[in-house]
Amino acid sequence: QVQVVESGGGLVQAGGSLRLSCIVSGLRFDNEAMAWFRQAPGKEREGVSCTSWDGRNTYYPDSLKGRFIISRDNAKNAVYLQMNSLKPDDTAVYYCAVMGPWCLSSWRNDPVNYWGQGTQVTVSS
Repeated sequence: QVQVVESGGGLVQAGGSLRLSCIVSGLRFDNEAMAWFRQAPGKEREGVSCTSWDGRNTYYPDSLKGRFIISRDNAKNAVYLQMNSLKPDDTAVYYCAVMGPWCLSSWRNDPVNYWGQGTQVTVSS
């Protein structure tokens, strides 16, 4: 049984940082591209970042480049999202996702193999 468990969310002031973690079990982690998505109240879920199976290739929407950094540790079956210079607009539930072998150019709209339960990030102004 595949399990995807996020942690690290919380309340932070604008300008602060948070690091989200995601631990995956039940599959061959180093065969999988991994991604983070988020969903704010009243908005559609959006892709935040995607990393290839080896961490060499990472992808971000232009709006988040330079503030968010995705990384992974295959020895720990873990993927991370470092979020810096946080803004109130970053407030959302953040989800970890198992993407399959690749981060395709369409990764933000592709089907996801497995989702985590989400972790709440709240940025106060």
